[in-house]
Amino acid sequence: MAKRDIRLWPDPVLSAPCRAVDLDDPDLPDLITDLYDTMYAAKGRGLAAPQIAILKRVFVVDVTWKEGVRDPRVFINPQVMETTGPQVAMDEQCLSIPDLPMSVMRHEAVTLRWSSLDRVEHTARFDGTLARCIQHEFDHLNGAVIFDHQSPETRTTLEARYAP
Repeated sequence: MAKRDIRLWPDPVLSAPCRAVDLDDPDLPDLITDLYDTMYAAKGRGLAAPQIAILKRVFVVDVTWKEGVRDPRVFINPQVMETTGPQVAMDEQCLSIPDLPMSVMRHEAVTLRWSSLDRVEHTARFDGTLARCIQHEFDHLNGAVIFDHQSPETRTTLEARYAP
């Protein structure tokens, strides 16, 4: 379909919680295609609907495409069922806060329940890079960005360095 503009922080849409997706929405397949097109064009590994100003609970990820293996996944109306393992700090980047990597604590594994476009409900446990990416994109659906995982002092410093 089309590459869309990615909203940059501090756009208020990035702080807004999203509403559930109606699986009968005739525009849903086009939205998902636009999410993939936009994510790949921006060289990202994940993208959530609010990042393109759509306040719906859907995101896409593909954590291996940069290594030459496409594994696109879409998560509609996802729910975190469980997080497991210790929290681990790693640098993350966000397409809505470009060129400013920052350390974020995330659980090693996450169990998610979601729907697919064909209306099938899934539950699965993810770990590694995929778990980190899923947690990052899930945050967007709740109006959170990676700044929200920083201490007040670190956040102030990072925000001052970021100029959209």
